Amino acid sequence: MIVIGCDHGGVALKDFLIEKLRARGVDVEDVGTHGGDSVDYPDFGRRVAEKVASGGAERGILLCTSGIGMSMVANKYPGVRAALVHEPKGAQMSREHNDANVLVLGGGVVEPPMAEKILGIWLETPFAGGRHQRRVDKIAEVERQLGTRLQEKNKK
Repeated sequence: MIVIGCDHGGVALKDFLIEKLRARGVDVEDVGTHGGDSVDYPDFGRRVAEKVASGGAERGILLCTSGIGMSMVANKYPGVRAALVHEPKGAQMSREHNDANVLVLGGGVVEPPMAEKILGIWLETPFAGGRHQRRVDKIAEVERQLGTRLQEKNKK
């Protein structure tokens, strides 16, 4: 399952990508937003990142106008490896080398045809493992050393 979320700057591209994902037979959970009214991107970035970090979704997709803010929010979560991607090579490398589990796109930067191409590559490219696994493991070790963990909602 893929969880997808956006702020007002990514609604049109989010809706486009949901259509493309469902056409591929992918189960999608849309956590919003659903309109053009201004909203705060951290609220929606958090929804997606928590779902991925907790194992409630295998992967996530986030969109805002530039993708930068969503990347910042998502990468605060342990186990989330969010990649801001603007072109196909970045999509391939994010999966192959970094095992990215959250794709971040800028709704004001990436046009729908390019976003569809990026999405396809990101979905179809497997993680290479090997020396790259060692590096991903080091990211997880940094999270452990910093004491980063996902708190249960009822313990906040």
